Amino acid sequence: MPRPDPVPAARTCWVLSNGIVGMDNQSLGLAEALGLAVTVKTQYPRAPWKYLPPQLWFAPLASAGPGSDVLAPPWPDVVIGTGRLNIPTAIAIKRASGGRVFNIRIQHPHVAFRHFDAIVAPSHDRCRGSQVIETLGAVNRVSAAGLEQARARWAPVFAHLPRPLVAVLLGGPNKAFRFDAGVAEAMARELGALRAAGASLALTPSRRTGAELEALFRARLAPAGAWIWDGRGDNPYLGLLALADHILVTADSVNMVSEACYTGKPVQVLALPGGSAKFSRFHDAMRQGGYTRPFRGQLETWSYSPLREAERAAAEILRRMVR
Repeated sequence: MPRPDPVPAARTCWVLSNGIVGMDNQSLGLAEALGLAVTVKTQYPRAPWKYLPPQLWFAPLASAGPGSDVLAPPWPDVVIGTGRLNIPTAIAIKRASGGRVFNIRIQHPHVAFRHFDAIVAPSHDRCRGSQVIETLGAVNRVSAAGLEQARARWAPVFAHLPRPLVAVLLGGPNKAFRFDAGVAEAMARELGALRAAGASLALTPSRRTGAELEALFRARLAPAGAWIWDGRGDNPYLGLLALADHILVTADSVNMVSEACYTGKPVQVLALPGGSAKFSRFHDAMRQGGYTRPFRGQLETWSYSPLREAERAAAEILRRMVR
């Protein structure tokens, strides 16, 4: 799907950030798909507000602590936010502007929908309403142009690796999934078998992977020739998405699975112990849609239309803004 035409007159947009990269990437990805002139406004809510539900924030524009950006007129044309911690701020900005600000919320807000002009929520959130634009998975910052730039940047780095090149995107433990040394040992054995069968492995850990698990993967796989990012220099993530023949992603990350499926390449999910109803709904929908398959020790090849939900959501939002 081609990216939508940008909003007329390069409208200004504040992306509300609480310093959580995964959430910021969703907000920024949608803003970029809309062609907005973006300013990131970082807010670190003070106690007790950060512990309270959004309905109990009595003065949201005065709730931020040290290191926060100033929120004051002139108000932007559009405000976009993801996550619980900036919901009251987004509502307060719209109110302070006299309702002029177009308020876009990503993910289920769990407050009255009337505060928002558009809500972009994944289908596994079970968010329904006239304001809601449902997506399959998470909106993100991956783009065709970004992948081409990454391909040119990283092709020389991975040129020595024989094909097929398998990108392994490692997440980490969270509230739903267990990802400890025992799980990592079993996963490393499966990946090692792919390497022994002739596939090249390129692993990129995330922040949640942690030093212990990263060291374990390095000890088990690097001697066999696997390439593992050490966290220094440029992040190879987009380069691996652009260059890999196959992509393996751990089950704990909706964002990484969604980003991998932007490429249209075979994406297989590495199972982890645990789970939740939301994660089950997400992974079931991705499998049923033909985007992903579980990894059962062997690489599989199939095709599907790339999953480009930020662009689809942006096109619908533009229609609503014009209307």
